[in-house]
Formats: sequence, C-alpha cells, structure tokens
Amino acid sequence: MSTSKSGRSPLAAGGFAALLASACCLGPLVLLTLGVSGAWIGNLTALEPYRPLFIGVALVALFFAWRRIFRPVEQCRPGELCAMPQVRTGYKAIFWMVSVLVLIALAFPYVLPLFY
Repeated sequence: MSTSKSGRSPLAAGGFAALLASACCLGPLVLLTLGVSGAWIGNLTALEPYRPLFIGVALVALFFAWRRIFRPVEQCRPGELCAMPQVRTGYKAIFWMVSVLVLIALAFPYVLPLFY
C-alpha cells in the first residue's frame, strides 16, 4: 500500500509545528497549573521569536494535509490508504485535532492575560 498520498506527513508536520508554536506561551502555563515551578520556566519563552514561523509552517502543512485528506474517494486507487473508510475517518479526526492545536496557538497570546 502506498502512503505517499495519505496526508500523514503533512498532518504530522502540522501537529509538530503547532506544538512548537504554543510551547513558548502554553508550556509555562501548563507547567504552573500542574504545580511545577522554578526560575527555569522563564527560559521557555525563548521560542517566542520563532512563533510566527512555527504557525506559518503549521498552516502550510495543514493546507497540504487538507488537500490529501479531503479529496474525493474516486481519486484513490483501490488498495490505497485513502480508499479505506476507517483510515479516512481517522485522518479527518486527527486533522481536526491538529487544527484545534493551531487555533489555540494563534489565539493563546490574546487569551493569556485572562489567566494571570
């Protein structure tokens, strides 16, 4: 089975970039919520200058994943992963989860002052 047209790689890249984009702001808040504290948490904001780059990479990766995941079934050959309904449903669910992560990364700096 060919996985080159499944959308797995762009989806994984989008998820990873979304996590990196939210690491500067969301990471310290989650650690503080879990009770982990210390002066070193301030060093986690070192990724803040790269946040727009990470969000851009995530959006581009999600675009390519969307093109592969939401294409018509007729474009898939029998036996390919995109032709299997269970795989398509799973990829769509993961796509929407990653999209929510990207939206959190986009909105978090504006919502952050409400938590402190």
